[in-house]
Amino acid sequence: MGVESGEAPVLVVSRADDVTADLVIEELNERAVPVVRLNPADFPGTVTVDALLGRGLHGSLRTSTRTVELGGVRSVYWRRPGVYAAPEGLSEQDGDWCRGQAQYGLGGILGALPGAHYVNHPWRNRDAEYKPAQLVTAARCGLDVPPTLMTNDAEHAREFATQCGPVVYKPVRNTDYLGGGGRALTVWVDEVEPADITPGVARTVHLFQHRVDKVADVRLTVVGEKAFAVRVDGAPRLDWRRDYDALSYTLIETPPRVAKAVRSYLDAFGLVFAAFDFGLDRTGLWWMYECNPNGQWAWFPDPLTRQIAVALADQLQYQGTSLTRESA
Repeated sequence: MGVESGEAPVLVVSRADDVTADLVIEELNERAVPVVRLNPADFPGTVTVDALLGRGLHGSLRTSTRTVELGGVRSVYWRRPGVYAAPEGLSEQDGDWCRGQAQYGLGGILGALPGAHYVNHPWRNRDAEYKPAQLVTAARCGLDVPPTLMTNDAEHAREFATQCGPVVYKPVRNTDYLGGGGRALTVWVDEVEPADITPGVARTVHLFQHRVDKVADVRLTVVGEKAFAVRVDGAPRLDWRRDYDALSYTLIETPPRVAKAVRSYLDAFGLVFAAFDFGLDRTGLWWMYECNPNGQWAWFPDPLTRQIAVALADQLQYQGTSLTRESA
């Protein structure tokens, strides 16, 4: 079935089980905005692409239920796509080759849709995921960043922990890690003593950061010009993600200095959406830990979740066309 309404559709690039994407799609459906959902992991099984490149980009993209013209996409919500796949029955080498062709072929097409408004563009997400770039850019834009060391030198790490303590260790990036029985494990943010730092640090880059003497955490979700700052209280442990049931959430104002710096940060990376994590100290200072350019927000209680879904739907519906809310 094609998109028959005559309106340019919104393309949602995500897995089928993505609850966050579901909330935005529900909001768009209520507005009768056509939506095409695509998971690149379904290519080539149930997805077909035909793209003619030269003077522009023309052609179509077909899923099992929808067909969309590549030149007629209003906007793209790039959420949590699955990894590119290969047909079954191929050798390991052939499968790797097919996956690479799909990533740079279909992925390249999805990143080059003419006139589409991206939230966010996948290449901007990629650039903004590197924590060293995040922290350097944040400081340059005027955000307060705790002293941070990234190293594979255990002796230097112990010196840093002694001089800048207390310090925490956190992974540079959250990647899949399986324990016994194939159970997924998470490396949490936790405090470390100099004596805890072993020669194993030499095996890869490790991130050590001064522990902020915080009274609360703040998750700041930004959608375009709208910012939703949520104070998170009640965490019994350092990493509040370990105790969701114990947490309470309060919508608060963003200090003007932080709001200005965050806007500069988004502009530096070319982002429309981002989720910032801050520690709030006893003096009221916001210490920026990191920024996830594609962070989660659907675990917030209503009505906050609803507000963010509406803000994202506004971006996808109105920013990709010449329409405004007043003229729509």
